[in-house]
Amino acid sequence: MTGGFVAVLVIDVHFPDVGSLKGKRKELSSLKAQLHQRLGCAVAETGHQDLWQRTTLTAALTAGSLAQLNGACDRVERWLDAQLPQGVRVERLVASTEDLRG
Repeated sequence: MTGGFVAVLVIDVHFPDVGSLKGKRKELSSLKAQLHQRLGCAVAETGHQDLWQRTTLTAALTAGSLAQLNGACDRVERWLDAQLPQGVRVERLVASTEDLRG
């Protein structure tokens, strides 16, 4: 059987310089677009929608090998650290398609 790997990144972001939900939406829209376009992530806001300085994003990446997937995840984490030095935390969950099949 052939398979692959999937990573789910739970990304907690703090926007210390944002003073309103409107400001947060602007920053968040740009962040999500760049994660998708530059880094190939499927991404959605999954938490803290009603808070103006925090958000939780969930992003997904897939690859044919674990090494490729880890490399892609490392790139995303480095990019996030560079873009958001004031506050980002990433939790990485990785599974193979075999793991998901049970």
